[in-house]
Amino acid sequence: MAKKDSGKEPSWKADFPIESKRATHVSRREFAKFLGLLSGAFALSNGFIVIRAMAFPDERLEGEHFVVDADKVPVGEMLQFEIGGEDLIPYILIRLEENKWRAFEQKCTHLTCAVRYREDVNKIECPCHNGWFSADTGEVLQGPPPRPLPQLEVVVREGKVYVREGERENRAV
Repeated sequence: MAKKDSGKEPSWKADFPIESKRATHVSRREFAKFLGLLSGAFALSNGFIVIRAMAFPDERLEGEHFVVDADKVPVGEMLQFEIGGEDLIPYILIRLEENKWRAFEQKCTHLTCAVRYREDVNKIECPCHNGWFSADTGEVLQGPPPRPLPQLEVVVREGKVYVREGERENRAV
């Protein structure tokens, strides 16, 4: 039988001589190193996003795309639709007047929340952060969105509504 040494420290304490108070203490140097590494990681990830956006710009919409029969959308109403191959892009089609149509990307240029047309105020609303856009041009009227909504050109032919790529300057980057 082994004898118990009542006055000696256990052998594991000799192998791990760290006091519990010191184990939870974080020095200013360690904290600053952690913050520096974390800030560097954030900077690199933001740099990656910028490089990706510059190296792989949005593809242009090729040709015309059928959306709906014109008589299916009443004046003052909005219709949601999607275009794209692998990555479907959501859009809204708005019938402002009998022969006045507008089509915009449905993602707000602030934080990509879904926007919707409000007939009562004749504006496009982003409900996430109270952003408002012109239903006629897509220009920002109020709130945090930094750019106008990307717009498609609407073509009505023989009672059918088609969309195609609009001016490139309105496309979000």
